[in-house]
Amino acid sequence: MTKPGWLGKDVVGGIASEPRPDRRPPQNWRLDAIYATARPHHLAASPDGSEVALVLDIEGTSDIWVLTVESGALKRITTDRGPVGYWEDSAPLWSPGGSMLTYNSDGKVCITPAAGGPPRRLVSGSIGAWLDDHHLVVSVERERCSRLAVIDIDDPWPSPFGPGDGDVTRPQRLPDGRVAVTFWPKDDLSRTDLIVADPAGPWVTMAGFAQRRANGQVVGAGSIAYVLEDGDRAGVFVTDFQGRQHHKVAGGERDFSDLAWLPEDAGLVAIATSRGRSDLVRIDLAGEVTVLAEGGTWQTPVVTPLGIVAVHEASDSPPRVMLVTGNGEQRTRFEGAPVPVRTAPHAKLERITFQSKDGLEIEGFLFRPADTSNPVPAVVYPPGGPTSLYGDEWDGHAQYFVDKGYAWLAINYRGCISYGLSFERANHHDWGRGDVDDCIAAAHHLAGLDWIDRERIAIYGPSYGAYLALASLVREESPFACGVAKYGDCDILTSWAQGDREGVEDLERMMGRPWEDRDGYRAASPIHDVGRISKPILVVHGERDERVHPKQSEELVAALDRVGATYEYFTYPTEGHGLLHREPQLHFYRRLERFLDWYLM
Repeated sequence: MTKPGWLGKDVVGGIASEPRPDRRPPQNWRLDAIYATARPHHLAASPDGSEVALVLDIEGTSDIWVLTVESGALKRITTDRGPVGYWEDSAPLWSPGGSMLTYNSDGKVCITPAAGGPPRRLVSGSIGAWLDDHHLVVSVERERCSRLAVIDIDDPWPSPFGPGDGDVTRPQRLPDGRVAVTFWPKDDLSRTDLIVADPAGPWVTMAGFAQRRANGQVVGAGSIAYVLEDGDRAGVFVTDFQGRQHHKVAGGERDFSDLAWLPEDAGLVAIATSRGRSDLVRIDLAGEVTVLAEGGTWQTPVVTPLGIVAVHEASDSPPRVMLVTGNGEQRTRFEGAPVPVRTAPHAKLERITFQSKDGLEIEGFLFRPADTSNPVPAVVYPPGGPTSLYGDEWDGHAQYFVDKGYAWLAINYRGCISYGLSFERANHHDWGRGDVDDCIAAAHHLAGLDWIDRERIAIYGPSYGAYLALASLVREESPFACGVAKYGDCDILTSWAQGDREGVEDLERMMGRPWEDRDGYRAASPIHDVGRISKPILVVHGERDERVHPKQSEELVAALDRVGATYEYFTYPTEGHGLLHREPQLHFYRRLERFLDWYLM
């Protein structure tokens, strides 16, 4: 049989798992229906607020669509964007007059008429801010640094300005034509500066923060709001355009993000997150925080004359675009789940806590199958990151495996966000140790439940979660019956040399530079202990992955061959850091299903 073009390597070490004739798909869920569920994200309101542009991930595309706020009518604007992981995408931008939209596509800055028409690719880089209807600020990357540049859309030759030798976040235009941007100097990864730069002149530092990270600045009519680490959380601060007055307007026991100004700087709309739950809130400049809509998870709110438009999802609700009116009414403006998903029963999410080896409290979200009359197998799922989280969000694949009869425990190990900065940084200079203890403690917690079969617990994770899965399997005391590593690291020293800028900087920020701690890099690399693996492992990678290079899985499989381990390994030539095309995604989850069915027998 001819191998399909989307499947690369398909290698087995040992005995391949075969389809089990006694196992059937779950009763209520299908993988193709999960793939067909649309995900809206990254919203941007038009200048008059009557429309909202957004990215819609659906059927292998991540194109730009425009939603009419009042009616909910949706129209597709672009047709040139292939699938992009929503965690790495960005919102489109309306021109000041509302006639054009700019967006990123395949590493290029593109523009297209908002009313419809062919797009144009302007320059390599990332979108930033419109100065006027003819000039655009972009960020361009060179020698692992990013810098601001201005282009004329009719003659898009970039002219750099502002600070260099570092990284800039997405800029925002001030009324006087300057732009505000957050700048991370290359020579000090623990420092953040709030910069105001003139495309035709100098740049000035509004504020500098050593050991405190700032981000997410938004410009209002006369003020700049930004998020800044404040104690053990991320608070909201406001300053004037001269940077003379900085005052906190929100803080406490929640992390704030996704800021948006209300008209005339009358306050802010934001997302407030704590312990995996995200609420939509309003922030009064006097310091009062009011919940407008409670979680699961809210994202990217924008302000319109009819109310706040934002994306909402929860463990029992696929992502939707919602309108939250001034009187608190919530109206669905777009829902992209097919009927089989909307009508499928969703397993209830249970919040649990357990102690890790050193006594640190770890939280997880447990899904219980309907029938636990006999002890059931279970999967421990550490999400990617590590500076991320698993929250009260929609996870169709977890629902699929729970419907099939597996328990599913997603954990927020040390290093995950929304539990405070001390918890988030508890894995700094400690990769592969304390966080692996957290994964093993999760398995022990499951083993203590009378409805779980302690001999049938697997660990599966993507990206950093895959790294933790591998690092858990090489532990001498590993409690796992099998493991799955989906595009993860095995050797962080070689990964440091192979990865893209963002991944390498994250690694250096948390583990230091390798020449400063060579022993720490070696201790955190499970490749050196692969000989301890006694249980089967499934290894998967996209061949276009730039964040974690596919050479990481090649290195792992070569080591597995040397020690005679049992493994299955396959790659996808069309995929990067995320399996986004239909056939590779369906193939992976079918093989995952077969693997778990066989080795958790």
